[in-house]
Amino acid sequence: MADEPFVHPRRDPIKSSVGNVAAQRRRQHAITVAKGRREAVVRTKRLCRAGVSGEADDPVTDGSDMMIDAEQSILEDQTCAAVEELKLSMSYQGKGAVQKRVAALRELRRLLSRSEFPPIEAAIKAGAIPLLVQCLSFGSPEEQLLEAAWCMTNIATGKPEETKALLPALPLLIAHLGEKSSLPVAEQCAWAVGNVAGEGEDLRNILLSQGALPPLARMMLPNKGSTVRTAAWALSNLIKGPDPKAATELIRIAGVVEAILRHLRKADEELATEVAWVVVYLSALSNVATSMLVKIDLLQILVERLGASNSLQLLIPVLRSIGNLVAGDDRIASTVLVTGQQITDFVIPALTKCLKSEHRILKKEAAWVMSNIAAGSVEHKKLVYSSEAVPLLLRLLATAPFDIRKEVAYVLGNLCVSPSEGSGRPHLIADHLVSLVSQGCLPGFIDLVRSADIEAARLGLQFIELVLRGIPNGEGVKLVEKEDGIDAMERFQFHENEELRCMATELVDKYFGEDYGVED
Repeated sequence: MADEPFVHPRRDPIKSSVGNVAAQRRRQHAITVAKGRREAVVRTKRLCRAGVSGEADDPVTDGSDMMIDAEQSILEDQTCAAVEELKLSMSYQGKGAVQKRVAALRELRRLLSRSEFPPIEAAIKAGAIPLLVQCLSFGSPEEQLLEAAWCMTNIATGKPEETKALLPALPLLIAHLGEKSSLPVAEQCAWAVGNVAGEGEDLRNILLSQGALPPLARMMLPNKGSTVRTAAWALSNLIKGPDPKAATELIRIAGVVEAILRHLRKADEELATEVAWVVVYLSALSNVATSMLVKIDLLQILVERLGASNSLQLLIPVLRSIGNLVAGDDRIASTVLVTGQQITDFVIPALTKCLKSEHRILKKEAAWVMSNIAAGSVEHKKLVYSSEAVPLLLRLLATAPFDIRKEVAYVLGNLCVSPSEGSGRPHLIADHLVSLVSQGCLPGFIDLVRSADIEAARLGLQFIELVLRGIPNGEGVKLVEKEDGIDAMERFQFHENEELRCMATELVDKYFGEDYGVED
């Protein structure tokens, strides 16, 4: 139900790298905001089983979230009956009318919370939405508001058309985010709004046009634990693009920057995780936000969190935030990551810790961040090159799954070149290149050339070119031949990709032409 990945061309070329491919690649990586970013961490939509008031729903009777068809059918029948009971309670005006409505709402809410696949369609077809909207009207008792918002929260976890059925309720849900509502009601409405925002760009735009952003932002300002956590999660769904306007608007709201800093510095890991996801989208989408976040020393706090935490849920958005900030502008990395400063001394060990993790996604994210640092100034390259990360990177290049090997290759490749003037070839850092090749990295790059991944193959060919022209005394030519690099390059002789075909052909002709080996 989340959006497809997108590329919003907001940044100038980000980094120099092996060849000229890195700019577009880093731009795309920095601002792709899709469901995959939260994969195995947090669902874009969240079913509410334990409400913000602390009350928990009845557990599924068999102890699991799976229901057989007969049980699902019974649940749907019960839901239709609950909606009819709610309808009757709404028309009842006698003694105990409020208690009757609340009881009917509570029963509907429990039914919408009991299964991994709630009977949302049955509730909508039975006419639940207009009744719930009516129950959200201002002046209603708090318990009634809370139960109605809870029902809507779980309806919003449904299919796209089911979530869109809540359109008539959105103005009231947003209105109850305000300061006149009790905290439990405001938080439950924030949860519902977050689920709606998680459905996609169209519904996010509707929520934004109806004014959902400012009251959600204000909910994040106090130190209110659960309320702040829910508001931050809803905000991360609301601002995640592709239009950067919402992210820029959020960072400009008074108190937001200070709240982000405070929560990331002092909050527990669960709250810090949600705030870190807000930072991910702010730093990916808004130049204004990136500039403001760097000025408040946020990078220092993120690096400290990275080094101190072992929570996968927190480490992933922290890593991505650091990567976005460093990838955003050469000046940022040069200003913040200065050799000899405390933050600089911490960042590479913290990233190395993640590279050592058993979690595949952490390794990949850490390598991506490190590749952006390694693509910076010569001082940054030396910082990475002289660290304990290099032996680990060399091992990962040889043994890790393909997606990690590709990220690692960018780190190692970036260590061997420095930015060139204009669009020419990057300058070699000969001692880095010679050392890394002598430690056995060349076969890993040649393996990338043999892959079906065009980006990886291009990176492999670019590194082969560095070896051929950069290893002294013509030894690079012999090394490439020894590792079957000629065969790897010749596979592009009739390749459909013209860039790779020309690159490989030129290298083979230049270094292994008809005169190659004659003197021997």
